[in-house]
Amino acid sequence: MSTEAARTGSPSGALLLCRAEPASVAPAAHLLREPMLVTDAGGPWSVLVPEGRPWRDGVEPVDRVTTGWATALAVGAPWPALALWWDAGRAGYTLASGFRRPVGYVWLADGTPAGEGEAMRTFAARLGLDPVLDVQALDRLTEPDPTRVVDARARLRGLLVVLSRAGVELPAGLAPGEPQDRLGEAARAHPGARPVAWPGWREAVRAELDAVDASPLGPWLPPSRTPRARALALAQIAVGLPLTVWGLRSRGTGWAAAGALLLAHGTLGLAHDLTRPRD
Repeated sequence: MSTEAARTGSPSGALLLCRAEPASVAPAAHLLREPMLVTDAGGPWSVLVPEGRPWRDGVEPVDRVTTGWATALAVGAPWPALALWWDAGRAGYTLASGFRRPVGYVWLADGTPAGEGEAMRTFAARLGLDPVLDVQALDRLTEPDPTRVVDARARLRGLLVVLSRAGVELPAGLAPGEPQDRLGEAARAHPGARPVAWPGWREAVRAELDAVDASPLGPWLPPSRTPRARALALAQIAVGLPLTVWGLRSRGTGWAAAGALLLAHGTLGLAHDLTRPRD
């Protein structure tokens, strides 16, 4: 192992971007039960910097963990979540949005594209990117580089250049390919950063209830006590329970978190129905 690798540990790392303010993202991130830092990432965007214990301890690959986390953050939320991840052999992204199937793309370490071009166009459509200029720029990221100068992490940086036109602006030091410890140090140095740590179920539920009341999801959740609110809550529970069980059985920590977050959202919806006064 090289001196740099020995000093910094695992070459795997990840960043999570959400198109929402940190105050809206933090309550959902609590339920992932992973120590993180959250801070502004330009415009309406926030960035989450996890400690990354599941992949650093060898429990699960970074791409699988972050796909589950992104799915969990986006389920039942009015904003998408984007995971950027990398390890010794590959790098890529996963975009999750509501209940739709996540979409992603992968590059090998030397920058060789290993994904479907259609995924890039779906990615652009879901984020509302320019269907001509931005899609052309994304398509270039799927083209082979005969010189092998552009590696996988450079491809991720190219992706961020496209996203900058949608308002993404990562704080200094938060760059794909950096060791996770270094990313944490850079995030802590940002004045607006705040820790996201598991506070226990009672505090997490209380924070989530307050956040839901103030969020754009309010019309879908009682206090209005509408049938569609109860239907959404029951659907979240129906999907979340088997997903949680599957994630636990397969040791898929990210998917278990997604299922747990679905269950939490559904339970919170029903809790609103029981605890908020009728109109």
